[in-house]
Amino acid sequence: QVQLVESGGGLVQAGGSLILSCKASGRAFSVYALAWFRQVPGKAREGVSCIGTRGRSTNSADSVKGRFTISRDDAKNTVYLQMNNLQSEDSGNYYCAAEGPACFVEIGSTSDYMFWGQGIQVTVSS
Repeated sequence: QVQLVESGGGLVQAGGSLILSCKASGRAFSVYALAWFRQVPGKAREGVSCIGTRGRSTNSADSVKGRFTISRDDAKNTVYLQMNNLQSEDSGNYYCAAEGPACFVEIGSTSDYMFWGQGIQVTVSS
């Protein structure tokens, strides 16, 4: 089993920045592809960004390209999401996910990922 715990969410003004962190415990972290998803009430959970093993590949949704950056530190068992120039449409619950597709081509869907964090709220005020 892998346990994932997100941190770093909160309230930020439009145009501001946040860094989300997701720390993992359990089995070897470095062998997993990792991703961030987000969800707003009434909508399906959508993929935001993914990162492959050793950071060899990354992919992001078109809506966040150029603004969000995913990275990982395997020594700390942590994956990060740097979010810049946040907009109101970025508000939602953000979830960390592990053991998914390799991230060479796309982020994948929620069913592709084995382990999930509890989620953390991000609210962007306009």
